[in-house]
Amino acid sequence: MAPRNLFSVIGLGALAVLALPFAFAARGAGAARRFTGFQRWTGGAKAAAVQWTPELLKQLEWRRFEALCAAYFEALDLRAEVIGAAVGSGVNIRLYQQGVEQPWILVQCQPWNAYRIGIKPMRELLAAMASAKVGEGVLVTAGKFTQGARDLARQEPTISLIDGAELLAKIASLPPEKASALLRFVTEGDFQTPTCPTCDLKMIPRKSTTHGRKFWGCRNYPSCKQTFSNTL
Repeated sequence: MAPRNLFSVIGLGALAVLALPFAFAARGAGAARRFTGFQRWTGGAKAAAVQWTPELLKQLEWRRFEALCAAYFEALDLRAEVIGAAVGSGVNIRLYQQGVEQPWILVQCQPWNAYRIGIKPMRELLAAMASAKVGEGVLVTAGKFTQGARDLARQEPTISLIDGAELLAKIASLPPEKASALLRFVTEGDFQTPTCPTCDLKMIPRKSTTHGRKFWGCRNYPSCKQTFSNTL
């Protein structure tokens, strides 16, 4: 199958999703795996109480934001594989054209951050693309990019940037029933509490005994010392 231009593929979402049953890729601790599960949300379910908004994207924990990105790209008739990489690493998802075993696109997902995403994640993605011999990359964030990142993307046409507003616009271009189904899927259960990337468990709120700083800690502490800032 001849490679297609990434921007044309992203634009196909509203058409491809009509014929493709949703599937998403999710990761167990330390290993890549795929499983289907979105199909059960696509018919007859009640409308979600929440709506697609910038605030909702901000609330999605990093693992759930990954799942959202994987499900969206699979709606474009790509096969998505969420890989066993630590949060904040160069690559979160490999995208494949149907029937092709070599990854076509590498995706890095950046959940919401109060600070704009700069050029460092882009350079990490470029390095991962070179190492894997993959010609295209996508950097998706629930937040925004710095002007420096935008400028670098213009110099590096192999990387596409999708910020939170653009992601919402792409989801809105899907048929309403599909966008609603994706919403129900993404907001099922606890979608706000971070998942420990090492132990694959929901973390618990903790507070520093010295400065009173709030943070998320792994349930397996002290054997696992993974932490995240708690801004809720």
